[in-house]
Amino acid sequence: MNENVASFQTKALINGAWLPANDGTTFDVTNPLDDSVIAQVANCGREETEQAIAAASAALDAWAKLPAKQKAILMRKWFDLVTANTEDLARLLTVEQGKPLAEAKGEIAYGASYIEWFAEETKRIYGDVIPSPGPDKRIITIKQPVGVVACITPWNFPNAMLARKIAPAIAAGCTVVCKPANETPLSALAMAYYAQEAGIPDGVINVLCGKTSEIGETLTGSNAVRKLTFTGSTAVGKKLTADCAATMKRTTMELGGNAPFIVFADADISSAINGLIASKFRNSGQTCVCANRILVADAIYDEFAGELKKAAAKLVLGNGLQQETTMGPLIHAAAAEKTHERLAAAVNEGAKVYWPDTLPVNAGGNFVQPVILTDIEADMAISDEEIFAPVAPLMRFQDEEDAIRLANSTNAGLAAYVYTTSSDTMIRVAEALQFGIVGINEGIISNEMAPFGGVKESGNGREGSKYGLDDYLEIKYICIGGIA
Repeated sequence: MNENVASFQTKALINGAWLPANDGTTFDVTNPLDDSVIAQVANCGREETEQAIAAASAALDAWAKLPAKQKAILMRKWFDLVTANTEDLARLLTVEQGKPLAEAKGEIAYGASYIEWFAEETKRIYGDVIPSPGPDKRIITIKQPVGVVACITPWNFPNAMLARKIAPAIAAGCTVVCKPANETPLSALAMAYYAQEAGIPDGVINVLCGKTSEIGETLTGSNAVRKLTFTGSTAVGKKLTADCAATMKRTTMELGGNAPFIVFADADISSAINGLIASKFRNSGQTCVCANRILVADAIYDEFAGELKKAAAKLVLGNGLQQETTMGPLIHAAAAEKTHERLAAAVNEGAKVYWPDTLPVNAGGNFVQPVILTDIEADMAISDEEIFAPVAPLMRFQDEEDAIRLANSTNAGLAAYVYTTSSDTMIRVAEALQFGIVGINEGIISNEMAPFGGVKESGNGREGSKYGLDDYLEIKYICIGGIA
């Protein structure tokens, strides 16, 4: 990481200015690899959040009225700058988040794709002329920006999640106040730096971190903020939704998952193993759409477990900046400790450690070795919670009805995966699964052209695709009467 790179910012961006916290305090940002301090970032709170909201409110009218083509040009410049600086952004991401550099580069490209996509979509915000009830009237609808949008993003994809929220918001003509996770603020601040360099006007994008409760309460309590979009845990999402109800804010909630990964007896096992490795162990299992419950047909269960063991044994833990590393540390020691507690609890409930030979010992630090568990039952705690770690629990099923029942037996409903060579099974199962996203014979399902979001307690709203602007727009009905 090169701290001399201009995009390495540690202050808050408010109304186009890089500002310290009003009280001058900072908080430490650490490298998950060894917990070394890599930066001290402005520790903002209520006052700074109010300043950011005021800046976004002041910038709203001019930005909303800026012609769509001009918005698109500015956003495209932002995309070009992000793409041109992929290497620096990726190294920064690896150092503050821990993921391997190759994955970090993939995240930069993924986040940039949303900027590019919505730069194009801003020119396609269409209204309608609707048949009227009489010859003397005309009914017209137009779409207008919701207003100031609050964006709260997580630490697991600190670049892409911010881009996935800011891009549709500003494409719709909204302005934003963003609160990235305190674990990974540097990637967000760097993205904001390049937006500023691209010429996006002051106040359109504001970014600050620090006192989470103060910032959150100020955003949810403000009448000037008309929408909140959040990616994170279900528990926090529920609280934010309740807090937003007082001012009737619109919300987009992308919350926790408990993804089933269903492998039918006719599946191509090699393809299913590759898909599972990509889904389960990417970012050390710290993704909301990663495979959480691996449901395998009884007829191929033992063969599948053996092949998964071979594949998992090839994973290399280490420093994400080293080329041979395929899996980095968890975000912090508390996450590692929680994983070891869940593993111990699962074994106490009857689960078997299939690989490695024995249950890994918690030696401190943030690294957790990949683990494969077998003999998992639906009533075990590990089947009912989001693991967020490199733990693969394998569960048997007998037939299609059993697989669907097991898959749907969760309050979560974000992503699901199905592996089969039968087109009939693909259609039936995809339609029966109670999830917002279903990947068929594919372990990596996210892209800017597809709608990302869940059902049930995994949230509401969609991000990406042609539907991604809808949550940032209001439909206004205009009735023109008295036409002769």
